[in-house]
Amino acid sequence: MKVKIQSVKFDADKKLIEYIEKKLVKLEKFHDGIILAEVTLSLENTVKDGNKKAAIRLEAPGGDLFADRSQATFERAVDLALDALKNQIAKQKEKY
Repeated sequence: MKVKIQSVKFDADKKLIEYIEKKLVKLEKFHDGIILAEVTLSLENTVKDGNKKAAIRLEAPGGDLFADRSQATFERAVDLALDALKNQIAKQKEKY
């Protein structure tokens, strides 16, 4: 799986990028056909749930999957988005 990580209007540190890559590799246990994972990190103007947003798009056979979450930290936002993607993968596997 190829991984692209983009941070909008800030530079993500190496530790955060490594964390995301480590978490994304674990998705291959659920779906071994993932071709590409695109992660976009951005800061939002809202403070309701947190201003750090992680949006993840997976390109895989059967259709692309997408999830985004906002939290107080990027790590937590990534974790929640990955949980949502795991659920989507499970639902997609039920269909096929």
